Amino acid sequence: MERVLDVYRRPYNAANPVVCMDETPRQLIRETRTPIPACPGQAERHDYEYERCGVCNVFMASEPLAGTRMTKVTGYKTKVGWAQFLQNIAERYQDAQKITLVMDNLNTHSPGALYQASPPPEQAKALWDRFEFIYTPKHGSWLNVAEIELNVLIGQCLDRRIGSMEELREEVAAWQARRDQIRAKVNWQFTTENARCKLKRLYPTFDV
Repeated sequence: MERVLDVYRRPYNAANPVVCMDETPRQLIRETRTPIPACPGQAERHDYEYERCGVCNVFMASEPLAGTRMTKVTGYKTKVGWAQFLQNIAERYQDAQKITLVMDNLNTHSPGALYQASPPPEQAKALWDRFEFIYTPKHGSWLNVAEIELNVLIGQCLDRRIGSMEELREEVAAWQARRDQIRAKVNWQFTTENARCKLKRLYPTFDV
């Protein structure tokens, strides 16, 4: 935990950006009947019936100090998909010397996945070397700023029925463009000192 909090204390450095990454599965749901539009005194109404259209995955990478983020909607939640998203991050920060990546301990988030996605080992190793991986502790994914960004995305954009990946991609892209335009940031306040005080039960004790 303290390692993650120490990373968040670093000042902005374009040569070594701190990027937080997370992902979430989404159920695609299509309306079976046309919703009744809103009118004065009456909210928009939807029929209780709907059609399930499969699932997809939304990747999020957020740079808290810059107020920017990047998103990607994919069909599946796989190691290869994660590795390809890392390639997208590396391309986004191609001028950086090292990218510090904060993420959770999901089993698909392992350096070995890079070798599955990039057949030439040299390419996989080169991509690996671009990153410094910082993992949040087990049951501590709330320490990941990207999880906060995903919750904002879900609350502002995805809390309704969306029936296709194409529509989902359009909605997510529009949300990202608007949030980047206003340079929306997460004001992180939790520090190592807070952790040692509020979460002292998690620290080992010694009898002397």
